[in-house]
Amino acid sequence: MNISVKKLKDSAIIPTRGSAYAAGYDLYACIDATVEIPPHTTAKIGTGLAFALPDGYFAAIFARSGLAAKQGLRPANCVGVCDSDYRGEYIVALHNDSDIPQAVNPGDRIAQMAVLPFMALDFCLTDSLPDTLRGDGGFGSTGK
Repeated sequence: MNISVKKLKDSAIIPTRGSAYAAGYDLYACIDATVEIPPHTTAKIGTGLAFALPDGYFAAIFARSGLAAKQGLRPANCVGVCDSDYRGEYIVALHNDSDIPQAVNPGDRIAQMAVLPFMALDFCLTDSLPDTLRGDGGFGSTGK
């Protein structure tokens, strides 16, 4: 599938995959200087890129596992959703979960993007739902 991408800054880096079978494409920091994120705070880091996704798809922005595990940096909203009609810069709000300041440098990999299909839904109000074995059992109701 071809995805149209527009560089909003000359220094922007087109997303890349870490391996031939990687589902996520790395997004890179497109910033003019190092950004320090104090402990337990959030900073918005631009990618310098805008995308045109096909109808019926969205971009999901996830944490990079190494960045989250080693530096405590993750998207503040945990998973970002970029709709197919959005044409602005993809910006990642990085949250520092660690107890020390963390630095983001120009060109650092800051998150990963997966393009996924979705279904448009119509919600139909009803007075009852079909019964199931589980019923309304909530958190932990199916475990031991």
